[in-house]
Amino acid sequence: MLRTLNIEAGMPSLDEARRHVVQEIRHARKQGVRVLKLIHGYGSSGKGGTLNHGLRKSFALRKKEGVIKDFIPGESFNIFNPVVLDLLDAAPALRGDPDLGATNLGITVLWLK
Repeated sequence: MLRTLNIEAGMPSLDEARRHVVQEIRHARKQGVRVLKLIHGYGSSGKGGTLNHGLRKSFALRKKEGVIKDFIPGESFNIFNPVVLDLLDAAPALRGDPDLGATNLGITVLWLK
């Protein structure tokens, strides 16, 4: 099961966005959702914005803590990534996702446990 969450809507601070994502991860896991696709945007600086960098650092910590199985930045969400291939086997519905192979810097895909 897949769920998409637009985390940049409402222009939250990084702390607000982190809290919202943690809450959504808990909620999704209870509902049996295996994949959360987060839309966080890339930022207008051309170098990646606060949400982009800050949330991805948080995802690395969540992975280390065992809260999520893995995360895939949008620019790595393609069939040449072995983690994505494993994820597609676990969640075949993701094969039709329009961001697969699109090099979308403004998303991150979370693989939930």
